[in-house]
Amino acid sequence: MTTAAQALAIAVAVTSLIAGIVGAIYWWLVLPERLPWLLIRGAQIVAGIQALGALALGIAGLRPDDQLYWLYAALPVAIGFFAEQIKLVSAQSVLDARGLADGQAVGKLPADRQQSVITAILRRELGVVVIAAFVCVFLALRAYTTV
Repeated sequence: MTTAAQALAIAVAVTSLIAGIVGAIYWWLVLPERLPWLLIRGAQIVAGIQALGALALGIAGLRPDDQLYWLYAALPVAIGFFAEQIKLVSAQSVLDARGLADGQAVGKLPADRQQSVITAILRRELGVVVIAAFVCVFLALRAYTTV
């Protein structure tokens, strides 16, 4: 059972690391592409699988050396959830910084300024989930070492 828990933790670490690195590159280069988002979603799914796997292993009798394992196995899901909430707020912060009330105000701007606002929002949102992915790498590696 320990091997299964470690395999799940490594899967989360690897998928989150790949998603984080690709996302960071796309963020740095200001590339509004779908690839990092697909990788982030994939890593979030793997984190969910790890949490469910840890639950199943716990029911089956897994007794880790360190009880913090349970926290480290579940936290990537919580981190992903909170990142999504912060991502929603980040769009409003971009609008506020530019003195825009909402999306309708953006629609009234000239096309080039609209694109600028949209790019800033997408970049900030990507930055939030990239940071969350790197946090999940750390948590998954801690889960691996505490099982």
